[in-house]
Formats: sequence, structure tokens, C-alpha cells
Amino acid sequence: MSYQGTKINPSRFDKSQIKFFLVLVPLAAFMALPILYIVTTAFKPLDELFAYPPRFFARRPSLENFRDIAYVVTSSGIPLSRYILNSVVTSVIVVVFSVMMSASAGYVLSKKKFKGRKLLFTINTVALMFVPAAVKIPRYLVIEKAGLLDSFFILVLPLLAMPVGLFLVKQYIDQVPDSLIEAATIDGASDYAILRRVVMPVIKPALVTVAILAFQSSWNTAEPSTFYVNDDALKTFAFYMSAITTQTGNTVAGQGIAAAASLILFIPNLVIFILMQSNVINTMAHSGIK
Repeated sequence: MSYQGTKINPSRFDKSQIKFFLVLVPLAAFMALPILYIVTTAFKPLDELFAYPPRFFARRPSLENFRDIAYVVTSSGIPLSRYILNSVVTSVIVVVFSVMMSASAGYVLSKKKFKGRKLLFTINTVALMFVPAAVKIPRYLVIEKAGLLDSFFILVLPLLAMPVGLFLVKQYIDQVPDSLIEAATIDGASDYAILRRVVMPVIKPALVTVAILAFQSSWNTAEPSTFYVNDDALKTFAFYMSAITTQTGNTVAGQGIAAAASLILFIPNLVIFILMQSNVINTMAHSGIK
């Protein structure tokens, strides 16, 4: 189909798309600069890390920073595999339960009629405005009173409640036709069956987005291991990288170690986002976030 010589949504490259590439390619290159800087900084030798004026790219890429991390790991006597295992296990648990909780709560707030529904969603929306530092002390007091300090559960529980995840899922479920729900109800399906077989397949992009956000919050945060856990066997990989950076941060070599540690923590987030980015864009389009 064409209109005034311009094809609408061509399946292959068309000259009408050139004007879009002229805008999008420079914009994408500019947006990629922080990612490129993280990568190049991790491979800079020490003399280039402290060069003046600063250099964006590494002229002589080196694995020196990663060798320094390996040396610190072997000399500390702390098994790195234990921290990685803790991070992987906690991240998987957080992702699974965050998706389940967001889907269940979003379905109830979107499709069920009950007193206080709007108030609950308003509270969730208000919770989006609270920065983590504002609830750090109340959270610690609650955890202490519950007797959860120095337990594996404390690595998971504070990360399960995701106001932004509930908001995205609820807004996405609002787009699901009520006729689908009513048809499943007439067929005798329970609420859990409707959620699992009807709603969740339709809102898959939103669930993938919640999974990405949940993984990032669990994989990147060192707060539970720092404030709530004293047992080294329970601490996570993010805490370990943070501890290495802190211990060596006052030394010249520590800056290179910090750059390499940042890249190691960043790579899983980047890979997951690249693989799932289409779902994230689709979710934002349906949730009302522009």
C-alpha cells in the first residue's frame, strides 16, 4: 500500500525509511555512550584510568583489572562461587514470586469489584514516589521484630513487593476485554484458572517486563546482605563486588577493580534487556507510560 509515494509499514527496507534512520541512528548512538563507557573503562590500564584529559576509549586495552579481581578473590579465602550461587538462587526466587504476585494483584485490582479497590491502587501508586532511603529504617525495624535477621529469607522478602510491577501489570490487564473473563467464568473456570489460562498469556509482555525489573533489583542490590545479614555464607555476589571495591577503593589499583566489577555486574542486565526489550516497549505503550 502506498500513499503519495510512501509505503506504510514496509516489510523490507524502503527509501521512505531513510528520514527515520537519520534521526534514530544518531540518537541510538548517543544513548549507547554510557554503556560503551562502562565497557571501555573496565579494559583501561591504570595509566589511562588517571590520564588527563580523560579518554573515552582505551588506547591499549588490557585484562589487568580482571586479573586484579581474580587475585583479590584467591587471596581473600572467600569462595566466590558461594556468592554467585546465592545471587542466582535469590534472583530466580524473586523473579518467580514477583511475577506471580504482580499478576495476581493486578488481576484483582483490574477485574474484581470490591470496596477499597481504588484506595489500594492509590496506595500502590503513592509507594512509587518513596525512595529506598526513606523506608530503610522502618524496614529494618520490621525485619528485626519479625526475627528475620541473618536468614536466607531476608535476601528475598524485601524485594518481592514491586509497586512499579503491580502498576504496569494492572494497567496492561485493563486492556484485556471483559468478555474473555466472562466467557471463561460461564465455562466454569475458577479465578486462578482464568488468571493462568486467559489473562497471563495475554499480558505476557508486562510479565516479562516485571521479570526484568525483579531480576535487576535482586542481582544489583547489596542492601539486604549489607544491613540484614552478618553470615558471609548468605551474602550475595553484588555485596561481594561492593566489598572488593570498598576495600581497595582507597588504592590506585582499586579504581580499576571497581571498573571491572561494574562491568561484571552490568553484563547480565544488558543481555537480558537486549533479549527482552521488545516486551518492555510493548508494555510501556499499553500501560500509559510515555
